[in-house]
Amino acid sequence: MTLEDRVEKLARAALLVLLAATLGWIGSARAQDRGSPQAEDEAPLILVARRELHDAFFGASVLLVKPAGNGQHLGFVINHPTDVTLGNLFPEHAPSQKVPDPVYLGGPLRTEYIFALVQSSASPGADALQIAGDLYVAVDARTVDHVIETDAAHARFFAGMVTWSAGELAEELKRGLWYVEDSDSDLVMRKATDGLWEELVTRSERRANTL
Repeated sequence: MTLEDRVEKLARAALLVLLAATLGWIGSARAQDRGSPQAEDEAPLILVARRELHDAFFGASVLLVKPAGNGQHLGFVINHPTDVTLGNLFPEHAPSQKVPDPVYLGGPLRTEYIFALVQSSASPGADALQIAGDLYVAVDARTVDHVIETDAAHARFFAGMVTWSAGELAEELKRGLWYVEDSDSDLVMRKATDGLWEELVTRSERRANTL
């Protein structure tokens, strides 16, 4: 293993530990009654940027977001495909050459890492983090490679992520930057995201106007 490989492995391990520590809800969420207020608070959300959100990155965006406790949140933008594929990023990795889908720009943070969001009834690896009942995010390079090699058809690959510090998302909601929708795994994993924001923002506006 080269020095560069060792540094990459240590960096990913540190990120995994950080996320696991932040997402302390993972182990306890399954044991909670889904009808309890605490469990509802932990459910993933879909954020839909309002038309008034004129931001170079987050404008016209749709995000999958998970509360992480203590008013913190993390997530991925799900409708920003890039022109890059896994085959472009990993030219010497044969399984990556077989994945035609683009890599998505999941957020402005940790863009040097590739994350795999997998829709599955079982975890793709012991170190994968559960986002919803049937959604897992793989952080460790070995698990991401395993997903590429065995289940890429049920995965979406992201460069980067989004995080909110304590109270930050609550403040953005107060300012009216986002519509909030219930998470829908099939919608999150929809292959074609062209028009997704337009569809969701129109639906959210109609719902808001009927309240």
